[in-house]
Amino acid sequence: MNAALSALPSLMAGLFATVMIALSVIMIATIAGMFFGLVLSYGRPLARLLVRGYVDVIRGIPLLVLIFLIYYGLPALGANLPSIPTAILALSIFKSAQVAEVARGGLQAIPGGQHDAAKALGLNGWQRFGLVILPQVVQRVLPPWINLVADTVKDTALLSLLGVVDLMLSIQQVIGRTYEPMPIYVLGIAIYFSINFTLSVLSRGLEVRAKRGR
Repeated sequence: MNAALSALPSLMAGLFATVMIALSVIMIATIAGMFFGLVLSYGRPLARLLVRGYVDVIRGIPLLVLIFLIYYGLPALGANLPSIPTAILALSIFKSAQVAEVARGGLQAIPGGQHDAAKALGLNGWQRFGLVILPQVVQRVLPPWINLVADTVKDTALLSLLGVVDLMLSIQQVIGRTYEPMPIYVLGIAIYFSINFTLSVLSRGLEVRAKRGR
């Protein structure tokens, strides 16, 4: 117990890095993934083909392999980025492909009659999308998107392999000083669980609010 308590300051510093990286990745991946999802659903044939190729290739590569590919590949191309920007880039590329599939599924799940009804009301293209289609898409994609957010937090643990001092590497560093792995790992598990349990509760609350807003 004493080891766990004394480790808290170091773990909190690592947790801050984990949260900042996860938030950055979620923001970038959500924006890029929604754009890719729109292209997959409404884009021109060539654009859809290019985005489909990107999504399928990225989703077919293990995340750890992609992280190492970018970490060691960028210097070979003359781009020497620090570990944290490289980590954010790798995770954002991977997660944007997942968001693209979530967005595509949500967009294509909207019945065609919704478009026709909105058009019959005299709404232009942007109004139809923003007032009729988008609210329904949000209701459909919210649960898988929250799950993706939780996975992103857990996937940041892989970044310790790049030397990024996140929560996982902080745990390992504390264990290296205290030689008491069990209480430190238990504390680390509790922190990860607390984050993802909070996201789960938030997800259920948002789903309820979205259903009430129908």
